[in-house]
Amino acid sequence: MGTLYLVSTPIGNLEDITQRALRVLREASLIAAEDTRTARILLSAYGITTPVVSYHEQGGQPRVEPILQRLQGGDVALISEAGTPGISDPGFELVHATLAAGHQVVPVPGPSALTAALAVAGVPLDQFTYVGFLPRRRAQRRRLLGELAASPRTSVAFEAPHRLRAALEDMAEALGLRPLAVCRELTKLHEEVFRGTPEEALAHFQQPRGEFTLVFAGAPAEDRRSATGDSAALRRRLGALRRQGLRAREAVGQVAVETGVSRRLVYQEWLRLSPPRTPA
Repeated sequence: MGTLYLVSTPIGNLEDITQRALRVLREASLIAAEDTRTARILLSAYGITTPVVSYHEQGGQPRVEPILQRLQGGDVALISEAGTPGISDPGFELVHATLAAGHQVVPVPGPSALTAALAVAGVPLDQFTYVGFLPRRRAQRRRLLGELAASPRTSVAFEAPHRLRAALEDMAEALGLRPLAVCRELTKLHEEVFRGTPEEALAHFQQPRGEFTLVFAGAPAEDRRSATGDSAALRRRLGALRRQGLRAREAVGQVAVETGVSRRLVYQEWLRLSPPRTPA
């Protein structure tokens, strides 16, 4: 029975590939690629002629069964469009199905936008939370950012260029002056790492282009202490103001003045309020 190899490939610079990865790609009987066009650029650069098939989501479901059939007769190397397979791509379904079918799954470590961004962000890395791509809907994104902002752990997320400014606006509300690193086009020709506050990032990225990874530090200890025990009272006051018709900015500003709690922490409690009921 064949083995499924999860082969990490460059996220931009073609030199960022290991000797082991090249050997596995040459020796496999088949390469399953999330994007065959990107795969062929890499394989051509290194003179690899192993057959390539497409492995991607089709109608919401990844094409698992054809790969399982090929594993009956030899090893298969799985590569994503870039980086490590299974990280924010459909690789998980194939790994799960491969293990269920009794095959071995072996990692071939290498490039990852996740670890590359964390390494250069300049924030504590003893613990971190990875959330993949931020939610598309603003209410869900704000709720998630509020939860992450209250955590002591560093957070890292991916974001699309056309949603970056909206995400940064929500981060400005949730994080305030919290340090943020915006990593763009890592290892590529136009690589950029911007470090500053969310407001400063908004001013910098007027017309975002490329692929983005966002990293921000966890809540300082003093913020966590000031929030302890006050959450329920803050939410009661915020709920009362919302029932009076006040919007988030107005209510948060008023409660921050009344209590002396930072706007960032008050806003986090606003995000935790249950959605207002709509008339039936």
